[in-house]
Amino acid sequence: MDSPADDRFQIITEHAPGFMIADPDYLGIHRTSDLIMVQVTFQEGRTLEKKRNLYALIADGLNKRVGLRTEDVLINLVEVKKENWSFGNGIAQYAQ
Repeated sequence: MDSPADDRFQIITEHAPGFMIADPDYLGIHRTSDLIMVQVTFQEGRTLEKKRNLYALIADGLNKRVGLRTEDVLINLVEVKKENWSFGNGIAQYAQ
C-alpha cells in the first residue's frame, strides 16, 4: 500500500475460545472458529482499488501460507490523517 519498507509495527493478540464474538454467517459469509481479524491503521489517501487489492492480498496470503479459509479472514482498515501520528519523542513527524 505504498508504505516505506521499514514502516512496520505489529500487535498480534491471541484469544482463548469464547473470548471473541463473531457472527458465524454475517452478510452470508460462513465463518468458523478459526476466524482471524486483521486491523490495519494507515495514513488516509489510498484509493478503493488499493484497499480492495490489500484485502485480497491478505486473505489469499493467509490461505496460501497457513491454509486459512478466506471466509475466516475479517479485515478492518482504519484511516487517519498525517498529523495524527507520532513515532516517538512526542513529535508529529508527518505533520506539516
